Amino acid sequence: MAEHSLRIGVLAGEASGDILGSRLLAALRKRYPELQIEGIGGPLMQAQGLNSLFPMERLSVMGFVEPLKRLPELLRIRRSVYRHFLANPPDIFIGIDSPDFCLRLEWQLRRAGIATAHLVSPSVWAWRRGRIRKIARAVDRMLCLFPFETAIYRQHAIAADFVGHPLADEIPIQSDRAAARAALGLPATGRLLALLPGSRGGEVGLLAPLFLATAQRLSRADPELRLVLPAASPERLVQLQALLPAYSGLPLTLVEGRSREVMMAADAVLLASGTATLEALLVQCPMAVAYRMSPLSWALVSRLVKTPFAALPNILAGRALVPELIQEAATVEALVAAVQPLLYNSHVTREQQQAFASIHQALALGFGERCADAVAAVLENRAH
Repeated sequence: MAEHSLRIGVLAGEASGDILGSRLLAALRKRYPELQIEGIGGPLMQAQGLNSLFPMERLSVMGFVEPLKRLPELLRIRRSVYRHFLANPPDIFIGIDSPDFCLRLEWQLRRAGIATAHLVSPSVWAWRRGRIRKIARAVDRMLCLFPFETAIYRQHAIAADFVGHPLADEIPIQSDRAAARAALGLPATGRLLALLPGSRGGEVGLLAPLFLATAQRLSRADPELRLVLPAASPERLVQLQALLPAYSGLPLTLVEGRSREVMMAADAVLLASGTATLEALLVQCPMAVAYRMSPLSWALVSRLVKTPFAALPNILAGRALVPELIQEAATVEALVAAVQPLLYNSHVTREQQQAFASIHQALALGFGERCADAVAAVLENRAH
């Protein structure tokens, strides 16, 4: 295939996918300067030359109820994108995350003879393993952010590549704690504990009181300990401000956003299980992980999940590297016992940080180039 003629379809449904997609498109454009790109994406992908057929915000829905409310519109957008690419076939179509939206579209396009790839593996290794059959029909190649994800695809004869994680390329192996503290206006010396109770309202409602009560207990034991609490959004800032009067007297700094800087500045972090744990690992901030959900959600999730660990650092390490306290196990007493060694036992913190550095190096592969290599491999296979 002539390099100048490459035309791709690509679809990202939310801001995180827009970030990943922009890195992929930048790497592809280096190889194919006349690259033509159509599909759906946000401002970062559009800056790389994407002609977005619909605003990406129309696909950005969360939870269980909101997608059902918006289902007619979502189905209409997917039909329209399918018809567009059926009438104007790209050399390859790449879906980015959003598996419930993308996989059926990929299956339809592949059935029509269009090569397909999907970036960001659904969590088939953890739950809903039956989706692997749908994925086998839908994609020529799966692009995985984490090394453990490729095994299940190879077991089912699906081509899969570990492409690394862009955050591992972006964040330096050694973080500058002093600079982070200075930037946040925090004291240059003294122990500092970060509290990250999640980014969604429901998470914060369940976890913030638990985290603040834990901090209160730790602060009584060590009056010199300082606390910093980043709010993930303006809405979470208001929510946290309403909670804080019940914990008056805590030496706590409330920050809007800047959670990565906060973790760089801190000696340890107590945080909700989720994507923030990867950032904590990459900035080498010793951590304890907790999570609570409604009893009904927990009853459903605990039956579906097939992995021994919830925290991503433990999944990546393949062992209980960081304390994780889920549901009934997440008590103030248990969290105090998990956090204290991170603040006062250098052996415990050193063990975590050494493992974090090793995982960081394994994830820093040059994400964009690895993605472009995988896309080129699909095109080459189709050409023969």
